[in-house]
Amino acid sequence: MNPIGTWNKDGFHDNFSEVYTIIFPFGMNILKSDKFGISFEVAPVIRTEHYIPKVSFVLFHPGAMFRFKHGFTFIGRIAFETNGRFGFTPVFNQVIKKGKDASLFLSAPFPVRFGNNQPASLTTGLQIGVSF
Repeated sequence: MNPIGTWNKDGFHDNFSEVYTIIFPFGMNILKSDKFGISFEVAPVIRTEHYIPKVSFVLFHPGAMFRFKHGFTFIGRIAFETNGRFGFTPVFNQVIKKGKDASLFLSAPFPVRFGNNQPASLTTGLQIGVSF
């Protein structure tokens, strides 16, 4: 997942100026029906600052999937970050190429975070992935 920018009480901060962050989510979905499933994601967050990359924190991200027609899925997730932040993430997901054994998808997550003595924030980003 590539964050685009974050809004908080101090204004908008983009992900491409002084610091660059990228997130590598991997997870498992358990489908209970054609329209509903349970999802769990673990996502290490890598932050590069002054040309030095490091794992900033790990995100634990369970949620519920609601599947609709034409490859559209809404995923409502709760979020627990090892840096002390927590919150929720609504995710809008669209399959863009469906294959026999795998599908390519595009997602737009909107993480909302609180805690760790930081202002509440809303982030947006883009995610391209493969589901099996």
